[in-house]
Amino acid sequence: MNKQRGHSGALTTSMFLLTALMLMAYFGFAAIQGDFGHFRRNQVNAEANLLQQELTQLQARRGYLENKTHRLSDKYLDLDLLDEQARKVLGMAREDEIIIR
Repeated sequence: MNKQRGHSGALTTSMFLLTALMLMAYFGFAAIQGDFGHFRRNQVNAEANLLQQELTQLQARRGYLENKTHRLSDKYLDLDLLDEQARKVLGMAREDEIIIR
């Protein structure tokens, strides 16, 4: 009888160890390759860096356009900028200027 219990105990132990090993392998794989794993986190961080750079460029462009709009607004008028824009749009020049195209 002792031999049967020993054999049954070894089988139970080996099944337990096999199950534990399979669970560890599954969770290890999920930690590296899964939707919330290490590789996905690196990919998300790279995308976040690219989007941050794009945001910085767009904010700089927006600041430039806001400044130019403010300089042509009714409350503040930059005569040099107005003159430059009028010449560009109308294609006009003064008598003492030379136009090079």
